[in-house]
Amino acid sequence: MDKISEFRLGDMLVRYVLDEEGQAGMELYPAAMERFVEEGRKGRTDPLVQWKKEGDAYPYGFANGMTMRNSESVSQMKYSGQQSWKKEGRVRIATTLSDTQGSRILHILEYRDEDPAFWIWTEFTNAGGKPVTLEMLSSFSLGGITPFAADEAPDRLRIHKIRSKWSAEGRLESRTAGELLLEPSWSRHGVYSDKFGQTGSLPVRGYYPFAAVEDKKRKAVWAACLACPSSWQMELYRRDEALCMSGGIADYDFGHWRKELKPGESFRTVPAAVTVCRGDVDTASQRLTKLWKIADGGELPVIFNEFCTTWGKPSQENISRILNVLGKRPFRYFVIDAGWYADTVKGWESNMGDWEVCEELFPDGLMTVADQIRDAGFIPGIWFEMEICGKDSKAFWLEDHLLKRNGNVITAGGRRFFDMRDPWTQEYLSEKVIGFLEKYGFGYLKVDYNESIGIGCDGAESLGEGLRQNMQATQEFFRKIRQRLPDLVIEICASGGHRMEPSMIRLCDMVSISDAHEEKEIPVIAANVHRMIPPGQSQIWAVLRSGDTGKRIVYSMANTFLGVMCLSGDVYALSKTQWELVDRGIGFYRAVSPVIRDGHTCFYGTKQKSLRFLKGWQGIVRYSDDKEEALCVIHRFTGSSQQRISLPVGAGYRIKMTYEETDHRIRLENGRLMLELEQDYEAVAAYLVKDVQ
Repeated sequence: MDKISEFRLGDMLVRYVLDEEGQAGMELYPAAMERFVEEGRKGRTDPLVQWKKEGDAYPYGFANGMTMRNSESVSQMKYSGQQSWKKEGRVRIATTLSDTQGSRILHILEYRDEDPAFWIWTEFTNAGGKPVTLEMLSSFSLGGITPFAADEAPDRLRIHKIRSKWSAEGRLESRTAGELLLEPSWSRHGVYSDKFGQTGSLPVRGYYPFAAVEDKKRKAVWAACLACPSSWQMELYRRDEALCMSGGIADYDFGHWRKELKPGESFRTVPAAVTVCRGDVDTASQRLTKLWKIADGGELPVIFNEFCTTWGKPSQENISRILNVLGKRPFRYFVIDAGWYADTVKGWESNMGDWEVCEELFPDGLMTVADQIRDAGFIPGIWFEMEICGKDSKAFWLEDHLLKRNGNVITAGGRRFFDMRDPWTQEYLSEKVIGFLEKYGFGYLKVDYNESIGIGCDGAESLGEGLRQNMQATQEFFRKIRQRLPDLVIEICASGGHRMEPSMIRLCDMVSISDAHEEKEIPVIAANVHRMIPPGQSQIWAVLRSGDTGKRIVYSMANTFLGVMCLSGDVYALSKTQWELVDRGIGFYRAVSPVIRDGHTCFYGTKQKSLRFLKGWQGIVRYSDDKEEALCVIHRFTGSSQQRISLPVGAGYRIKMTYEETDHRIRLENGRLMLELEQDYEAVAAYLVKDVQ
């Protein structure tokens, strides 16, 4: 195996290699660990790009139907050359592969100085004389894992995935390569692929588009995340000593995707964020999230959303009542959620699509209420589920402009889907959504999305390609909103966190991470998604009820210190004592918001087997980037006799501020934060700063 080139990208080293058959591959490891690389290790070069052309042979090794990796298309594609550029703090490495039939693939790696990760994507061009139909094209492919072992690294490799479902987002799943059957066979003939992903328009339903491999002996982690709003797949693959990892758009086997390219046409994949580091999966995942972190250094907002106050029946009357209670508290946004357009009898879930203000709810018009919100000192926000039509709307029957599968309108429960590729749809929604926002002067938009299109739709070469095109058109509409209203703050929500992937996150300002708003598992979910999204863009609700004890209010408020604070609930029925705890929580949040926005999270406590029946405790320590400040948020759950909690925070800190209901004897001893939690479902928080030398 020969070396083509090598690049130092921050603390990462990228090596391009070439085997005797002309196959190019890419290996990656922490630059500080170069001396540990086993140069004489076994294992074939994993090709730089995995792809398959219709008509070519499927892969060997009992793999057909399980994976499309290493098909005949891959074996025919050879290394053609490489160019690299460095300009204005950016590095771009372009590697060209080609075959004798006119297929050409450009593999692009792009890195920005100081970033802890980089982007990879591929672009296929049909330079031949006949049409070509793609059935698979990867965004990235990494081989040679682990380069720190001369053998197959038994008992060393651990695979990390992040599972996600409605109201149970972000659960880390870790298993050994052996448990996943990712060990080579005795003959090195049979192959195995652990392929996982998602089909449909809810890209974080089932799994988050992320995978990581950890070498436990050398404490090195390789991690990747796809920026994909539609069907996607990740693969962990093994034939010989080296483990391989690849990912991209869901292929024909998995996501019914195929794409025809006429001579001269090209196709580009979704990008993948890739990193390698010394440390653990928590370190690696947060290195990736820095690529979609908003650079704005302003103070994090406090938001009020009335949904868990009015339950889908906002009105001029109840919004006025809420505003009177909120008074001059430091909320930045007041969001009118679902139901402002709805039939008051049939409810908010069946009228989406027409987007006409309900006169019964707003007898003096919506402008009157928007002005009341502004007069109270808040920026008004509004909810839309703009890609959807409800069964009781007139739009539900606009079948010429709705998505179809096999000629039939796709109906999921009581929802249908606008064809976002349709110019009529774009014009209709420009008027109904963008024109509406301009007319009423809304400064905040919450975009919800509560169903999935499924495997795909008509209108392209395949169902999966139809889906991909529709979701690309959806994102173009988001860009149109941003272009028309550059100061608008956009929140994405999809039954909680089902759209919490990089391409959507980068279009918006923040993400609603879960619908488990009033549940006791919220602090675990809120902490879990630190591996998926920067906390300064992660919206967490505290739903306050008139029957809440002081302990419960502190528990709920402390949850919001793990992201962006959003309040809702029985605010007009809270007592003075309850409001004092809420106001203290708001003050604490505002003090620590720089650490929430810019920092790194460490996780401690009990490994939870069930989100619905939490045991033990959780401790989150988030350090500012310069380590001069630290935020500690601790929750106790049930079933633990352990009352004394000890968190390692490091030396040199002092306690600047705490948030608690009663005295929990919070103190610092020998670089550890010590406290005592005696009751189930208690929470405390502490803000630490370094002593001035």
